Amino acid sequence: MEDVLTEIPPPSRFFQEDLNNFAPPSPPLPSPFLVFSNPKPNEPLRPSLLIVAISSPSLYLFHQLSSKTLIGTLILPEIPFSGNSIEPSLGHKSCNIYTHNDAHDSIIIISVQCSIAAHRSNVVAKLLIGEKIIPERVLILDSVQSQSFRGKLSPDETFAFKLETSSERKGLDDSSLLKGINYFPSASVVDGLAAALLGRCQMRNIKGTLCVSWPQFGGPAVSLLKSLLQRNVLPGLDLSINADGVVCWTKDHSFDSELYT
Repeated sequence: MEDVLTEIPPPSRFFQEDLNNFAPPSPPLPSPFLVFSNPKPNEPLRPSLLIVAISSPSLYLFHQLSSKTLIGTLILPEIPFSGNSIEPSLGHKSCNIYTHNDAHDSIIIISVQCSIAAHRSNVVAKLLIGEKIIPERVLILDSVQSQSFRGKLSPDETFAFKLETSSERKGLDDSSLLKGINYFPSASVVDGLAAALLGRCQMRNIKGTLCVSWPQFGGPAVSLLKSLLQRNVLPGLDLSINADGVVCWTKDHSFDSELYT
């Protein structure tokens, strides 16, 4: 006769996901928030142009810009501060807010040096556009994602596309931020923070432009973006690139001292 006390019990009739239904839900993440160096800034900030750098080439270029002043940062509770120094660095997982000192008009630059989860993109976009920062115009700089692009992408190719809000497209061609740039091909997809920011501009009736470039990393992408910024956005902008080679931070990539030689 079998011993029912020592016999191996039969498998559970519940699937693993069903068993998880009995566990208490994870506590919600705290909301992100903005912190400014001036405890009482003239809020909301109303720049003539807001530039949001997301792609690695754009982050590298604006890191080289000496004529900028750090005025604030976006705090994401899920991003740890461990390993960050006081001085801004491309190796930091941070989201810093700068003013461009040499511009005739007020320009704010936001360097997004950390990965924003898809489910956090909308709340971050709402913080950056429309609450404490209300820009007249917005330029978002991101990279083409190969898995979302309809067509073949070669690492030897270098190109850029744009997407615009309705209010930006209604303007005259001469007033376009990115004159001469083709529109992003239909059936290709842009998602994440870049899409959330452009959607936020559309909802707020703000002139917004999203520029996506390819390749995602490397010297040719940096040169292309530098040319676009100097020709169309910030004429005369001094963006020098160290020809001896620099260390460039890339999301989900290790440091590479020869990446931008």
